[in-house]
Amino acid sequence: MHKPPLLELWNVSKLFPGVIANDKVNLKLAEGEILALLGENGAGKSTLVKMIYGVNQPDHGAILWRNREVTIHSPNQARAMGIGMVFQHFSVFETLTVQENIELGLDQDFVAKLDSLRQRIIDISQEYDLHVDPDRYVHSLSIGERQRVEILRCLIQNVKLLILDEPTSVLTPQEVAGLFRVLKSLAAKGCSILFISHKLKEVTALCDRAVILRGGVVSGSCEPANETPESIARMMVGSDAELSQSYPKRCGNNPIFQTHQLNLKPTHPFGCGLNQLSLTLNRGEILGIAGVAGNGQEELLNALSGEIVDTTANAITFGGQAIGHLNAGARRALGMAYVPADRLGQGAVPEMSLVENTLLTNVGRLTRLGVIMPKALQALTKQLIDGNHVKCHNGLSAAKSLSGGNLQKFIMGREVEQQPSVLICAHPTWGVDIGAASAIHRQLIALRDAGTAVLVVSEDIDELFMICDRMAALYEGHLSEAVATEQTNIEQIGQWIAGSFLTDSQTTNHKVATHA
Repeated sequence: MHKPPLLELWNVSKLFPGVIANDKVNLKLAEGEILALLGENGAGKSTLVKMIYGVNQPDHGAILWRNREVTIHSPNQARAMGIGMVFQHFSVFETLTVQENIELGLDQDFVAKLDSLRQRIIDISQEYDLHVDPDRYVHSLSIGERQRVEILRCLIQNVKLLILDEPTSVLTPQEVAGLFRVLKSLAAKGCSILFISHKLKEVTALCDRAVILRGGVVSGSCEPANETPESIARMMVGSDAELSQSYPKRCGNNPIFQTHQLNLKPTHPFGCGLNQLSLTLNRGEILGIAGVAGNGQEELLNALSGEIVDTTANAITFGGQAIGHLNAGARRALGMAYVPADRLGQGAVPEMSLVENTLLTNVGRLTRLGVIMPKALQALTKQLIDGNHVKCHNGLSAAKSLSGGNLQKFIMGREVEQQPSVLICAHPTWGVDIGAASAIHRQLIALRDAGTAVLVVSEDIDELFMICDRMAALYEGHLSEAVATEQTNIEQIGQWIAGSFLTDSQTTNHKVATHA
């Protein structure tokens, strides 16, 4: 592209104790360009964008903005320069309106100069087809609508560079398509976009150029339109890496785990309960449940795992036995394993070592007459670390000292190693890089092929289509029918995620129950 660069990085380096996060990174971003920043976990992407946004300052090198060297001391200064950032986890307040949330993130001198903030929100919303109502309360918005609020907050400040960190991880396919229309419209009007994503199919569809980081160093670049997701993945992880593929589907007909019209009240004021939810897990099969966060996933996982004990014993059965009244420990004793969404706190105790965290879910195997067998415990911990390529000092490392991706590999390995009859798995590759995600997918397929019934709850539809034999969608506590993966498509599941499978009577009954 021949447009002058809006942003340049010259030999930018950032060092933390014992770690070189970025090492002499050079990067150019032209006006109106959509640039993907790609790399595995720990490659240095987050550190780099935090320096551009003023959260951190580089130890060496220079940042140029419109051909002038600048020192960006804070996010406030970055926003004043025209740099906006939408983080993966949105910073909005549920009990405030859209306008109130936007105003909280703006400099008050800037607001004072506006004739009407409300009208400015309406005007920009219409200009970019964002469909944002300034008077709606945030708790009534979908995840996609909340993201548009964050983007609109940046646009109000005349943003020249918009940084997006994993912006599609919690969106339906229809919302992703809407976001891409907005981003292309912004780029056409001269706004530059820095796009961080693990979803390479989206990178090839949206981005003009991609820069790849490995170990804090720029290892390559490409034009995504001339590549495939597979070829870009090879650039990211190395040509010899074993990547995920399209696995053969195996729909079973031997039920082992079922729920029968399971009902559960919301666990908090803005939560979502479960409404007459029925599902069946078959041996040797993976059932995937798609849905946008906040539609009852947390409640479903808690109910199935035994974190919340339902008083109706027959609402959940395992091998024909009613277990709705049994706690998590009793369900594990029957052959259930569980990978929770909250890996640090629920999946592992942060202050405990990996050895101690191994013991937590293997007490029956690693104790004799109430006494721990230390050699067996240490051997199993080492097996989990080595077999799952967990990067840590040793088994005495505290769980909190591991990166999110490495802790996820440890927890997955610990649960899979037990060869359970049923595995309940939440967001198996959330925040995990492509190489580790591929290894986790292979573990789940191997477990399925060994006869385990696997339930995967994920917001990543591409992942579900890759590994699941049957799929269903969760919307406001209602579960759609489960359909063979080969008999559906992303468009249909995307519509189900938005609630299209509900009848008018179900919608009415849900609203009545919610407000009761």
